[in-house]
Amino acid sequence: MCKRIRQRCLICPKAYAYYSNLLSIVILCRGKCGLSKCITRYMVAMAAADLLVIIFDVILYEINYMYFSYSFLDYTPVCSLNMALIVATIDCSVWLTVAFTFDRFITICCQKLRVKYCTGRTAAIVIATVFGLSFVENIPIYFETEHLEMINNTAWSCRLKSTSSSSPASIAYFFFDITLTPFAPFLLIVLLNALTIRHIVRASRVRRGLRENNNSEIHNDPEMENRMKSIILLLAISSSFILLWMVTFVYYICTHFAGILFTLTDYNDPFAIMEHTGYMLQRLSSCTNTFIYAVAQAKFREELKNLLKYPWSQIVSQIDSLKKRMKRM
Repeated sequence: MCKRIRQRCLICPKAYAYYSNLLSIVILCRGKCGLSKCITRYMVAMAAADLLVIIFDVILYEINYMYFSYSFLDYTPVCSLNMALIVATIDCSVWLTVAFTFDRFITICCQKLRVKYCTGRTAAIVIATVFGLSFVENIPIYFETEHLEMINNTAWSCRLKSTSSSSPASIAYFFFDITLTPFAPFLLIVLLNALTIRHIVRASRVRRGLRENNNSEIHNDPEMENRMKSIILLLAISSSFILLWMVTFVYYICTHFAGILFTLTDYNDPFAIMEHTGYMLQRLSSCTNTFIYAVAQAKFREELKNLLKYPWSQIVSQIDSLKKRMKRM
């Protein structure tokens, strides 16, 4: 009973992430949000990567495990492939956030490089590179799994090999993996946001000084208001990523230095609670990045309202047309 409650608690935020990212992709692909092609491609790629996390993790793993035991997805080769794809799509989501943060840093702080780098073509190359490297980097996961049980000479389910935790290659890969995600993104996002915010603050001070010298009004400065919004957005992105990944990161450290096992089955154990709480928050981060950047845009909110109203407006129009036909008869 506790196990099923725990799994449903994990699925609820992921289901929310699924629909939020799907709506984001539809709205952004329409191209009516007033965003540049570069920003739009990054946002669509981030939402697509987050959507893939939900598909492989929730639909093909969690829901299958809860309701469709011993299905096609439980064959060991398919299960191993799905495990590798889950980790690969998570890496894609994380590093696309880093790539987008770097793009915003170039746009604000490096005006000379901005013209060459912040283009739709560069964004497409960066997105393709992130996806390609993420999938290649997680190929070893497929070969580091083994069957969980044998039934009629058929291998079912999968888990990490028991010998993996003791081999030097596996230990090295583990350190490389947690360094790549999430330790390095932590540092990069914090560093890039700090540099960007410092640049905005310095530029705002200079602008405020010039306005004071010109004896003009300071309180109604649209440029400074836009810069403050940029600072808020950057702080929201960095704090959201760090807070939602912090529990998982701490648990990774504990599993190595304290000798705690992954996937504990005792749900009363505090480390088991930490593990599954971290997984829940980690997957919840799959819907925050796109909304922090996109929902703050007034045109995005307007397009979202129009998209939600569209089915009802069609129903009302059909009813009105039907009434007119009835009157004519």
